[in-house]
Amino acid sequence: MKIPFMKQVSWYLVFAMFIIGIAPKVDAGFAPSEVIALANVDRAADLDKIQKVLETKMIRERLERFGLTEDEINSRLSQMSDQQIHQLSLHIDDLKVGGDALGIIIALLVIAILVVLLLQLTGHKVVVTK
Repeated sequence: MKIPFMKQVSWYLVFAMFIIGIAPKVDAGFAPSEVIALANVDRAADLDKIQKVLETKMIRERLERFGLTEDEINSRLSQMSDQQIHQLSLHIDDLKVGGDALGIIIALLVIAILVVLLLQLTGHKVVVTK
């Protein structure tokens, strides 16, 4: 049984999928009509957060290796603007001093368990010879 217009419909679908595929993704949103001022940042709280990070042993040792004393660090912090201090305190949360070794170990264990499970389910055996 032949369906009428099947060739035309299929070419239309091919063309439509091509157009949909090449169209760029656009994220739309409301744009304010006036400039919004940055929220009042609490310089004291941001400086306190930065000081707590600078007081850790690893960070202090690293800065000493670069030849920076505590007075030089404090003078540089006092020269920064409120916005720079706020940006620095926001980026401190993203830092991972020791890395994410636990996450890597867990991921490797999960992969190893999946490989062993796959080998068991398929009935394959791994033989190690010298």
